[in-house]
Amino acid sequence: MATPATTTTGTVAHGGEAAHGGAFPPFQSETFASQLLWLAITFGVLYYIADKVIVPRLGAILADRASRIGGDLNEAAAMKAKAEEAVAAYEKSLAEARAKSQAIAQEARDAVNAKSDARRKAVEADLSAKLVEAEGKIVAMKTSAMGNVSGIAAEAAATIVTKLTGTAPSQAAVDDAVKSSIEG
Repeated sequence: MATPATTTTGTVAHGGEAAHGGAFPPFQSETFASQLLWLAITFGVLYYIADKVIVPRLGAILADRASRIGGDLNEAAAMKAKAEEAVAAYEKSLAEARAKSQAIAQEARDAVNAKSDARRKAVEADLSAKLVEAEGKIVAMKTSAMGNVSGIAAEAAATIVTKLTGTAPSQAAVDDAVKSSIEG
């Protein structure tokens, strides 16, 4: 440990005050001029460095960032336009596909309707032909049956007259009686 030094005035100086004369150097009035000179020189050098080196670099960095951001915004706008075009093309193709599917479905319905109409007409024609044929058969059977009815009626009448009277009537008389009764 250092021993305190004694000055000529009798005061004890601590830590080297006696060697420098006592006050803090920035507060000594004798050093103001040199401090102001070094302050001006340091300020000038720092200003020169800031003006010629730091500010242009910062300006270049800011300009680069601004151009990059602008380019990114332009690219985003172009991508957005492409996306909108793609959506429009998709919607257009979707609408065309729907129209095609509706047209195909309509064609299928028309084809099925035409086929069923043709089949129905063919069935109706076949049924009409069968109906005409059946009506012809019915008329033929009716005439045949009516022809047989007169014969059966004549036989029945002759049998009834024979059983009732005991004598057989003539065939001409029986035919005339049946004919007059059928006609009305």
